Amino acid sequence: MRHRSLLIMTTAITAGALTLSACGSRDDKNDSGGKDSKTTVVIGVDAPLTGSLSALGQGIKNSVDLAAKIANKNNEVDGVTFKVKSFDDQAVPSSGKQNATSMVDDENILGAVGPLNSGVAQSMQGVFDRGDLAQVSPANTNPALSQGDDWASGKKSRPFKTYFRTATTDIIQGRFAAQYYYKDAKKRKVFVIDDKQAYGNGLATIFAEEFKRLGGKVVGRDHLTVKETDFSGIANKVKSSGADSVYFGGQYPEGGLLSDQVKQAGAQVPIMGGDGIYDPAFIKASGTSNDGDLATSVGYPVEQLDSAKTFVKNYADQHYPDPYAAYGGYSYDAGWAIIQAVKAVVEDNDGKLPDDARAKVTEALGKVSFDGVTGKVSFDQYGDTTNKQLTVYKVTKGAWKSVKSETFKD
Repeated sequence: MRHRSLLIMTTAITAGALTLSACGSRDDKNDSGGKDSKTTVVIGVDAPLTGSLSALGQGIKNSVDLAAKIANKNNEVDGVTFKVKSFDDQAVPSSGKQNATSMVDDENILGAVGPLNSGVAQSMQGVFDRGDLAQVSPANTNPALSQGDDWASGKKSRPFKTYFRTATTDIIQGRFAAQYYYKDAKKRKVFVIDDKQAYGNGLATIFAEEFKRLGGKVVGRDHLTVKETDFSGIANKVKSSGADSVYFGGQYPEGGLLSDQVKQAGAQVPIMGGDGIYDPAFIKASGTSNDGDLATSVGYPVEQLDSAKTFVKNYADQHYPDPYAAYGGYSYDAGWAIIQAVKAVVEDNDGKLPDDARAKVTEALGKVSFDGVTGKVSFDQYGDTTNKQLTVYKVTKGAWKSVKSETFKD
């Protein structure tokens, strides 16, 4: 039989903080289960909470926690209290898969935020799908996660109905970076390097194809290994190639060292990367000045968005030990999307969660639409965000400064 259409909520972010937590247990404050009876919904969070990428992971976890706290404070979903349960994947796919299994096995979890890394997401998607548990990543950018392995040939097919993301894909980010390098920075000869991971390799490939399409030349292509520290061989290749620029697909621990060693080799050229290097830790990882290095990141600078002012204030008021970092706004919006999906399901089921709550939450997520921290939050037929805002940042006097923001158009 056909179910009644879900009530889709269009909600503006209000002052305060949203709280993410989900569990399907009842918290009865009186024996009769009257007005004081609450259902607890738990929202799982998977991110690298320890290790070299923990600066980003902690920001993800805290931002979802903030989202949950405000949903509860504002009684966003009548009769429901949200809680957050976090899992550390250490940026390791096998750990992510184990965490996904643990979340699926916990019947109180009705949605998950994360992970950070596209490679980790690949190991989790099938587990979540089999458990009918929706995930919303605030940071994954690999196109194959939502559009299938044949996306580049134009044969797009959504692999898992439970997968969503609030960050735009590398199809957009890689092309945006190439256009900035060629049109704005006037670069013509680029040396492309990646870390052989799903995110880094995919981003570098998309960048290289767009740079060549625009008329630029890729004068060299090489790969480095994650967690290694000596990239002098690649740095010397960059120097001898005559490149006027470098593009790196990877994360900030290797990116900062690569920038350092390229300059030490005598190639005084900028290095540009994606959102994986957009973190203060990229600058700290280098012993040589990074001034002039560039990074793209999804969305507009949170601090410059009117829609984010309340989030920034509320985050500061919580006195979290770590900053919200690059993905804080997207993590908050990912958590709020799950909260709005739960709200739609509850209101469509006479004020209570149905027995098939996970499946209903997944269905409702596809129809969610609200004004979030990062702008309009909604998802297309692949589960991808409809928000295609991006920003280029440049290291200036030892700090990242935004130099260009725009909504990408094909």
